[in-house]
Amino acid sequence: MEHTNVKILAISDVPSKALWDYDTRARLEGIDLILSCGDLPKKYLEYLTNFTAAPILYVHGNHDGSYQTQGEPGGCICVDDQVYTWKGLRIMGLGGCQRYNKEDTYQYTEKAMRRRVHKLEHQAHKRGGIDLLLTHAPAKGLNDGDDCAHRGFECFNEILDEYQPKWFIHGHVHLNYDAKLPRVCTRGNTTVINATERYVFEIPDPMADAGVLSDCCRYKKRHRTAVRCLFLLMEPYAGMAGAAAVRCCLRPCKSYSSSLPENLLMT
Repeated sequence: MEHTNVKILAISDVPSKALWDYDTRARLEGIDLILSCGDLPKKYLEYLTNFTAAPILYVHGNHDGSYQTQGEPGGCICVDDQVYTWKGLRIMGLGGCQRYNKEDTYQYTEKAMRRRVHKLEHQAHKRGGIDLLLTHAPAKGLNDGDDCAHRGFECFNEILDEYQPKWFIHGHVHLNYDAKLPRVCTRGNTTVINATERYVFEIPDPMADAGVLSDCCRYKKRHRTAVRCLFLLMEPYAGMAGAAAVRCCLRPCKSYSSSLPENLLMT
C-alpha cells in the first residue's frame, strides 16, 4: 500500500508577514493541518481561516489573556486540556507557561501544570496513548530559557517518557533569543519542533493503515485468542491509528458478533 504524507503548518508567538500580508492562499496550499502554540492575535488566526480548509488547532499562550474578554478565535479549535484526535492523530494540548508574575493569564506553577497533565491521563490511556504533544512552553532543560518566564516544565519530560509521542511542538522561546536554539531537535524517539513564527513539516498519514483494522472490534470475545495472535503480528506495521485499534481489539467488551468465517479467524 502506498502511503501519503500529511503536511502540517506549526505557528507560534510571531505572526508571519509572509502569511499575514500577501499571497496567503498560495502559501497555505497543500497544508492539511495548522497547529498554533499560542501567543498569536485572535484576528491573525481568524484571518488564516479565510484562506484554507485546513483545521486550526490551538493552545493558549501566556499573552492570550485577551481571548477571555474578546472571545476565542472564531473558526478555530481549542485543544487546551484535552486529547484531541484528528484523523487518527492523537494530540495532547497543554497551553500556558511557568508562572512568573501575578497575572492570571495562562501561567502555571509546576504543581498546577502537573495537575492538568494528571487530568488528561484517562483520555490518553483511553486512546491508547498520544502521537503529538502540543504546548506553548518547552520542557525543562530542552531548549528552554534560564529565566523564570521561559523555563520549561519538568512534567512535559515525564509525558515524553511515558507516552513517547512522535512529535512535540511548542513555542514561547523565540528563536532569536539565542542563535544556538535549534528549530528542530530530537529527544529519544520524539521530534521536537520550535514553532516560532511558522514551520512546515510532514508526517505519515495517520489514517493510512487504519482501514485494515477499523472493523476489528466486531471480532473480540469468542475468538479473542486468535485475534490477539493475529494483531500482535500486525502491530509493528499498523501505524499510529492502527496501533490504537490493535489495543482496542485486545480489550474485553460486553457484546460480540462475528461475521468472519471460522477458518479465516483461525488462520
